[in-house]
Amino acid sequence: MAQYRNSKDIGVTFNNRRVAIPIERQRELLLNARSHGEASWHVQKITAEFVKGYDFLQKFDKSVTFFGSARNGFDDAVYREAEQLAGFLAKMGFTVFTGGGPGIMEAANKGAQEAGGTSVGININLPEQKGHMTERRNPYIDEAESFDFFFSRKVILSFASQFYIFFPGGFGTMDELFEMLTLVQTGKISPVPIILVGKDFWTPLTEFIRYTMYEKGRAISEEDLDLFHVVADAEEAMAFITTCLAQDNRYKRS
Repeated sequence: MAQYRNSKDIGVTFNNRRVAIPIERQRELLLNARSHGEASWHVQKITAEFVKGYDFLQKFDKSVTFFGSARNGFDDAVYREAEQLAGFLAKMGFTVFTGGGPGIMEAANKGAQEAGGTSVGININLPEQKGHMTERRNPYIDEAESFDFFFSRKVILSFASQFYIFFPGGFGTMDELFEMLTLVQTGKISPVPIILVGKDFWTPLTEFIRYTMYEKGRAISEEDLDLFHVVADAEEAMAFITTCLAQDNRYKRS
């Protein structure tokens, strides 16, 4: 095992694989602020993002949020399912929220827009190689708000809707899912339907949660297994949502 240092991290090589360990992790949070004054300015910018995000949400009442892969690596049927489900919900009067990017997000925004509903994107500005921020916004968004910080954007997405729908995705999708589960589990937000679409994709994860996290490790409670609901496809998701709506007057049409 070799160890070496540069100006940004400590590099450790183990079994021919290099792992970079940041020396000053907090500087990344503050966008590499070089002084106390600059750090304070970044904190103010973060606060401003929360304020503008909540102000933006005030315009929307009945809404649903879609999460899923920004990459086009899954079968086309997955994207068609997202488009179909978003269209169904838009016709029921729900505003459809996504992260505003490509992939599953684009499919959901497209489905909502083409169904005559309101399609909303909560976008993230990502740094390009030359240091400039760039926004990946799909063309099916009616209204949008952009954020520089992932965590402020995530908070806004986590408080935007009455239903949260997760399609197959990567690290970002998993991050959003476990954030939502933790918020409900700890009582930070009221219980909200969390729907996982696609049994082939989600079953291995839910089995791990049930057998390893709960039965073997007792890391969660039995009631935590009811925080999410797995469905096979858009049609089954529609049926589950319709049942939720029938049992809760808050979601019925006026």
